[in-house]
Amino acid sequence: MVTRLEPIEKPDGLKMRLIYWMMRRKFGKVMIPLKVVIARMPGSLGLIRKLQKFHKRIPLDPELKLMVRTLISENNGCGYCLDLGESEANRENLGMGKFNALAEYQTSPLFSDRERAALAYAEELTRHKNVSDATFEELRKHFNDREIVEITWLNAMQNFTNLVTIPLEIESDGLCAIAQSEIQMEHDERSPMQNARE
Repeated sequence: MVTRLEPIEKPDGLKMRLIYWMMRRKFGKVMIPLKVVIARMPGSLGLIRKLQKFHKRIPLDPELKLMVRTLISENNGCGYCLDLGESEANRENLGMGKFNALAEYQTSPLFSDRERAALAYAEELTRHKNVSDATFEELRKHFNDREIVEITWLNAMQNFTNLVTIPLEIESDGLCAIAQSEIQMEHDERSPMQNARE
């Protein structure tokens, strides 16, 4: 993988070496953003962890959260974030139908009016850094004030992540393939009777 900054394969310090080891153990590899960004700026890892914990506590539907984040990354052209989103969808067994149809969310029957309102809001906000009154009112029909703030927060955080990876040309890291491989291994490890029932 080519990035604008050379990935650091052997980091300095025991803490970073331990983090590389844990990531290799969890994902089978050390993700490129860790080798390009965090290896050079280890203090950013604490912020990322806090944001991830905060993100998990947002009570919106997990599928909707991931669709919003994925659509933002599609609009921004962030290959790494798209790969990560697809990997998360696979790991959470969300199915890929809606994710593969995100570009047609406005017309596809796969999406509810609620989902369309959230996606339209996120898309317009990402493209223009503001939204029209009509877009906001449509969002308001389907979401309460707290949920609107949560969707706005998701938008801001995904754009932030995209603004770190895109300028450094950090692209797909093969995370989706790793997730699919793990799912297949789990499926293969089940007894033949369990597989036959599915």
